[in-house]
Amino acid sequence: MKIILVLLLLPLLFSCKKGTGNFMIKGKITDETFSTGLDAAIIKLYKVPVASSSRILVDSFILQEDGTYSFTFPREKIEKYILVVEKNLYFKLEKEIHYSDLTVNEPLICNYGTKAKSWVELRFINADVQPSDHFRYIKQAGLVGCEECCSNTEENIYANPYFSRFCINNANELYSILYWNIGTFQQGYKEALTVPFDTTLLLINY
Repeated sequence: MKIILVLLLLPLLFSCKKGTGNFMIKGKITDETFSTGLDAAIIKLYKVPVASSSRILVDSFILQEDGTYSFTFPREKIEKYILVVEKNLYFKLEKEIHYSDLTVNEPLICNYGTKAKSWVELRFINADVQPSDHFRYIKQAGLVGCEECCSNTEENIYANPYFSRFCINNANELYSILYWNIGTFQQGYKEALTVPFDTTLLLINY
């Protein structure tokens, strides 16, 4: 009878033990533009309950100069966690961490990086506008796939004396276009290295 009782209690004991302990997520957030820690950024950890899209804040703090961080929190059944890092004039970081990636009392190392923002102004000036004027350009190098990014498809401008467009880019990286003044021999390639936290002019007169 005692043996049977012990066997019945074993699963209960193990299940209680499995539910105890803490999860830990730690690592470093890097400023990839200047190869340093992303100091003074705000880092937040959210949990998302099972079968829910709601985000519940677990903890948040400001990163120090070396960019390291550590979150320790009680284990509970959660769909996933979301790590969010924000700093003015930097691209926002948002990373999902699934429950299955976490182990009780063993830290999960998550190192991430982000880059400073910069902009390029595409400015095309036509000093002698004619009704038939047709200017075409297409982006060759530059940031793609973000909400603020300019298209990398062909763009056409007709009989316009002054055209200006601002496009976001990773700081200290190349932004370039190919261009054609349709119906003339004027065509070429123009590039600019975009300055951190500022706007760099890319000017074409045609």
